[in-house]
Amino acid sequence: MQIVPVLVLLAVLFGLVIFFSSVKIVPQKRVMLIERLGRFHKKAEAGLNIIVPFLDSVRETIDLREQITPIEPQQVISRDNVTMTVDAVIYFMIIDPVAAIYEVQNLRWGIEQLTLSALRNVIGNLDLDHTLTSRDTINTQLRSALDVATQPWGIKIMRIELKNITPPEDIRLTMEKQMTAERTRRAVVTTAEGEKASAILRAEGQKQSQIVSAEGMKQSAILAAEGQAEARIKVAEAEARAIQLVKQSLGELNVAQYLIAQKYLESLIKVAEDSDKLVFMPYEASGALAALGGVKELLSAGAAAAK
Repeated sequence: MQIVPVLVLLAVLFGLVIFFSSVKIVPQKRVMLIERLGRFHKKAEAGLNIIVPFLDSVRETIDLREQITPIEPQQVISRDNVTMTVDAVIYFMIIDPVAAIYEVQNLRWGIEQLTLSALRNVIGNLDLDHTLTSRDTINTQLRSALDVATQPWGIKIMRIELKNITPPEDIRLTMEKQMTAERTRRAVVTTAEGEKASAILRAEGQKQSQIVSAEGMKQSAILAAEGQAEARIKVAEAEARAIQLVKQSLGELNVAQYLIAQKYLESLIKVAEDSDKLVFMPYEASGALAALGGVKELLSAGAAAAK
């Protein structure tokens, strides 16, 4: 009677072992390769999968997401015989899990070796300057070469990124000196261009200033000439009115004497103003002044008569 519970317990345990051995849960974006008696049987996709215990076994679980493999720094030789150190990063995805497991012994190691070989071939066709300035071209060539070489393994090379390209120390120092000289040259050119632009702006400013000054002087001269002309017109009109008044008061003959005496008196005043010495007035001048005084009396008399 005591043997029955033990057998029942053993049966239950055996059933649980069989159950857990037959049930496989595969996570998302992963796949299990199931072998039956040592041969590939099927792929267990994401979710719940049932296998036959003791006959089926899980060979490996494959990650279908994009994977990253770093390439350690390696020495490569360029076309101009410069030895440099290069490292990179490979991004790939497993497209065919069966080929990735059964067609290559060690997938990652194989990818790394193919990458090193392709890297030496690509950089070996370039000189140092092109290697340093053509990273995108190198990445594209490496990806194309690796994509073809790894196609039988069921993987897809997404991209390859060169991380560091380190030339020898002496070449690096020479390149730094060259870059410093180039920056100095650019600074000198930029300074010269700035000074040229500044000189052009100053010349333009001076030109505009001179134009404005000339316009101002022109307007000032025009206004001055117009003022002088207007003043002369006013003086001429005043003289004409004075002559007309003298003519009405004294007659034609006295008008002529008045004008002669006026001009003579103005000439004497000018001579006196221009000379700082004693001026002797000739006899005729005193006569002219007397005549002018007579004209003044005649004007006064004519004005009184007019009243």
